[in-house]
Amino acid sequence: MRVFAVNAGSSSLKLSLLEEGRTLEEHALGDPAQPETLQALEAALPPRDAVDAVAHRIVHGGPHLHATVVVDDAVRAQLDAAAELAPLHVPPALRILDLLRSRLAVPHVACFDTAFHASLPEPARTYAVPREWREVHGVRRYGFHGLSCAWSLHRAAAQLGRPPQELQIVVAHLGAGASVTAIRDGHSADTSMGFTPLEGLVMARRSGSVDPGALLWLLLSRGVAADAMSSALENESGLLGLAGSADMRDILQRAAAGDADAALARDVFVHRACASIAAMAASLHRVDALVFTGGIGEHADDVRERICTGLTVLGDMEVLVVQAREDLQMAREAEQVLRAARRP
Repeated sequence: MRVFAVNAGSSSLKLSLLEEGRTLEEHALGDPAQPETLQALEAALPPRDAVDAVAHRIVHGGPHLHATVVVDDAVRAQLDAAAELAPLHVPPALRILDLLRSRLAVPHVACFDTAFHASLPEPARTYAVPREWREVHGVRRYGFHGLSCAWSLHRAAAQLGRPPQELQIVVAHLGAGASVTAIRDGHSADTSMGFTPLEGLVMARRSGSVDPGALLWLLLSRGVAADAMSSALENESGLLGLAGSADMRDILQRAAAGDADAALARDVFVHRACASIAAMAASLHRVDALVFTGGIGEHADDVRERICTGLTVLGDMEVLVVQAREDLQMAREAEQVLRAARRP
């Protein structure tokens, strides 16, 4: 089966034509929210007879979509409800979904980053907020980077020579978006991202967790408007807010040259990652491996070394580096769903 994998992130669009785990063609385009990216997408589309299915990465499945699913009109309507929960990611992905459904008359499959975390135990997914917030408004921890976690589990099992359902690992997906997930016996047991992809670690432009009291103080006592706060937390914080750059490569170079702001950004990033990894380890009975993935996790040796040095309290553990291949995971899930749908 040939699957066209469409991975729409908050700032980039990646396309892969895949067959049986092989990459036949791939493209990296710009911001999926920009009209020129949609034009480039149309130019990069494979011929209709070269594709059996299209797999779309949808960051948030909302409160009702908990597993990879073939997109029909009913599913498409449900996806609109998820858009407000991940406004940077879902609306551009839905525009691309609609465009490709009109261009490629093959099955389209939605693969959700939240689906892997549908197994989160109740204590891990529940916020200690009023019942109305939880039951009426649906405030809970959803978790993200699920496709990356699922792929990392698959690759870790292959490298360790053990079945995935027997493993207990911590996956540190460190990139422009960053999260840490505890996987116990093949299922998500805890994760650092929450109701939105804003919670948790320091990221390229996102703040990660901030004391809500500080945000309320800025709103109520310092006159920071809600929309300005949203923009600042999503786009002007993280590494960019600390060092003036969202690129970890640039930050590491500057830190090595003695730049104090860059060194602080690096160290805050490492500190938060260490704290989160240790917290995730507490959700496991043991740690079979710590898995690094994502652009920083794969390529920033200095960051990995600093994080591992900061985790000596966990003792010796296997450390693996896995190339992030969400596209291959999407293709695997799309094939499974479509084959299941064809069974009598």
